[in-house]
This record gives sequence, structure tokens and C-alpha cells, in this order.
Amino acid sequence: MIVSIIDYLRDRLKYVIRICYVFLAFTAIIGSLITWGNHHAHTQLEQYPFFWSAFGFFSCTIIIVVSKWFGHSGVMVKEEFYDE
Repeated sequence: MIVSIIDYLRDRLKYVIRICYVFLAFTAIIGSLITWGNHHAHTQLEQYPFFWSAFGFFSCTIIIVVSKWFGHSGVMVKEEFYDE
């Protein structure tokens, strides 16, 4: 049952990706419309629509890039390290 659903979605991957983009844009628009009020903004940047969506996206991107750099800079060891 689940395998057939996964195969069905895998065959239509382009449409699944487009639907995910539309859903992401829809939730960002609805979230910005719901929290549009400026009366609770603490800074000037918070008054712009989609500020918190962009802030979260760029924060996660920075965390991923820094984590990958940190891992490749010496935390990860080669596969043959323990064989020597």
C-alpha cells in the first residue's frame, strides 16, 4: 500500500515539487496576513511582510552551512582512520 503510493509520487516528482512550492507560498502568505499588525513589532524590520519567514529560512541556511564547515574542518574522520 505505502510502496505503491511512494512509487506513484516518485513517477510524478515534478508535480509533487510544484505542489510543495505552492503550499509553502500559501502558508507564508497566510502567515503574513494573519500576523500583519504592526502594533506588536519590537523593531523596524518586523513591520515588513514575510520578515519572519525570510529570517527563519536564512537562519536555517546559515546553521546548515556552518555545521557542514565545522564537520569537514576536523570533526569528521576518514573511513580508514580506525583501520590504521
